Amino acid sequence: MRRWRQVLGSRFVVVPAALAAIVLAWNIYVTLNAHGIVAGEVVNAAGRPVAGATVTLYRLNFITEVQAGQTRTDARGRFRFTDNHSHLIELQAVEGKRTSPRVTVRLWFRAQDRALGKPLRIAGSGAPA
Repeated sequence: MRRWRQVLGSRFVVVPAALAAIVLAWNIYVTLNAHGIVAGEVVNAAGRPVAGATVTLYRLNFITEVQAGQTRTDARGRFRFTDNHSHLIELQAVEGKRTSPRVTVRLWFRAQDRALGKPLRIAGSGAPA
């Protein structure tokens, strides 16, 4: 019995078992968070939500950037894409002739669900005069 404890407690068993547990946990996380959802908010220069802005999602790779989808913001300035299958994307919001800077979003894995931490900010569209 003592011999088995030594074998099971050795680094030759513990390290591979720990690595297998990490790989299993990562694969479960990916499975639960790979729906291709990208969500965020668009605000004006004053920080107020922008309703009806057009948000464009671009897929990036080594040499090209392809427009992969567009959506409009709701009354609270929120948007949502449900079909992203890329590791690297850019988002840009447009309201009339005003645009936000493009925001690059790097994902850990394909189709990772992501809620943007910072809103897309449309410059020069502050409070009405």
